[in-house]
Amino acid sequence: MSSDLPLIVEDLSFRYRDRAEAAIRGLSFEARPGEILLIAGASGCGKTTLIRAINGLIPRSYKGEVSGRILLYGQDPSGWPLVRISQIVGTVLQDPERQILGTKVLNEVAFGLENLGLPREEILRRADAALEYLNISSLRLRETYNLSGGEKQKVALAGVLAMRPKILLLDEPLASLDPASASETLAMVRRLADEGMTVLMVEHRVEDVLGIRPDRVMFMSEGEIRYLGPLKGLEKAVDYREVKLPAEVIIRRAKADPPPPPLTVLPGAAERGNEPIVRFENVTFGYEAGTEVLHGINLNIRRGDVIAVLGPNGAGKTTFVKHAIGLLKPRSGRVLVDGHDTRQASVAEIASTLGYVFQSPSHMLFAPTVYDELAFGPRNLHHPKEQIEKEVKEALRIVNLSDKEKDPPLALSFGQQKRVSIAAILAMRSRILVMDEPTAGQDYQNYMNFMDSILQMPGFEAILFITHDVDLAVIYANRVLLMAEGRLVADGAPQEVLRDTERLEACRLVPTSLLAANLKRFPRTGRFLRAEALAHLPS
Repeated sequence: MSSDLPLIVEDLSFRYRDRAEAAIRGLSFEARPGEILLIAGASGCGKTTLIRAINGLIPRSYKGEVSGRILLYGQDPSGWPLVRISQIVGTVLQDPERQILGTKVLNEVAFGLENLGLPREEILRRADAALEYLNISSLRLRETYNLSGGEKQKVALAGVLAMRPKILLLDEPLASLDPASASETLAMVRRLADEGMTVLMVEHRVEDVLGIRPDRVMFMSEGEIRYLGPLKGLEKAVDYREVKLPAEVIIRRAKADPPPPPLTVLPGAAERGNEPIVRFENVTFGYEAGTEVLHGINLNIRRGDVIAVLGPNGAGKTTFVKHAIGLLKPRSGRVLVDGHDTRQASVAEIASTLGYVFQSPSHMLFAPTVYDELAFGPRNLHHPKEQIEKEVKEALRIVNLSDKEKDPPLALSFGQQKRVSIAAILAMRSRILVMDEPTAGQDYQNYMNFMDSILQMPGFEAILFITHDVDLAVIYANRVLLMAEGRLVADGAPQEVLRDTERLEACRLVPTSLLAANLKRFPRTGRFLRAEALAHLPS
């Protein structure tokens, strides 16, 4: 009987009010009790729109034309208030910044329960049980503002689990998590499903999710379902450029395609001498009196550096980077940018040297259109009008958003918003590009394309990116910084830093299939390469 099925979607279509094209078209499927349904596809293909329709945000918060219907346990929820839907359907958003409202972790986890009017003892019992389930009881009394992106993601999930929904919607739950936290989260999702919960998981990190054996996979493209079935059929059904598959699978399939062009990294950067552009001298820092987040950081950033900053959630990576751009000032020690102490320079002055892409796009985006967003920085830096036009067009081309110039940035998908925030910094033409989790919410093809383009732009002298994606460091970095508990524990070439499996695991990093493929072939190549290039090594 259909009433036994947690979710039925019948011929569902939706077009946002401010868009010409439908975001999803004619979607029909069902989800069973205790099932994990993995939903994969390129950024902007309609995955998040589907999630919004199931949890009732469409049409209540997102207006437009909707047709078809959704049934929850055989009932049509279209006339229900959101609070009733939220007791059946729990959602963890892609960007935890948009979900967290409480100032303290316990208040945040208890928020939904308070709205249900439960007794105080029951609220505390459920909130503590959710924190314990996720192994984050130590965060109970912390301020949410000072949590790392990954810690915020776990707190948002705890708040949803405390409501005890029967259906759990996860929109890119791994985007902000270090690899070990991602593995723990996936194991927890498997446990929830085994206990009877229905889980729909939207995720670009498909290779990671395969480890928990999702029951079925849905592959979406251009608002439609292109594949819905068991895992074993996924490899043949999807384009390996759109969905990131295990490295040896990509190597096998890419042999039939032309080899990728060789990557020229930061052309011209080495021509300008090798004086450090940024220097950290014994930098310490803490947000609160009596606590230290950074301990004695010493390093130089030089022209030609492409630096990946890796480490667990809460290791101090973002705090470290915010010192380079002057958003934070050291408690002791000093940071020099072009020889000038950041304590004496304004953030605006530093911006012409360092451009910073925040982890959360919602911290950056504010303008009415994508074009205005990208033109804002160059205008403030007093670039000539004709040059701004050229810079905006070039930045949009690099992030594959030329057709979104007139769209409101906040109406785009999270992955597209992330690319707008990157393009906004590209348009400013700073000498050093600093990116915090640049590939969060990005499909494989988009992130490879824009990273390729960024690294070949003639204006940048150095690039630094924080990432939990070990493969991003494997493919693009010529230097890897490994951080743990506010200290720099390793600094060197990727092949030196990333081959130490024991140290990686101590820093909550998990060796990937691409890293393994490169280490295996390193005696022949002498360097790390993307899977598509490994496919064309002479035998």
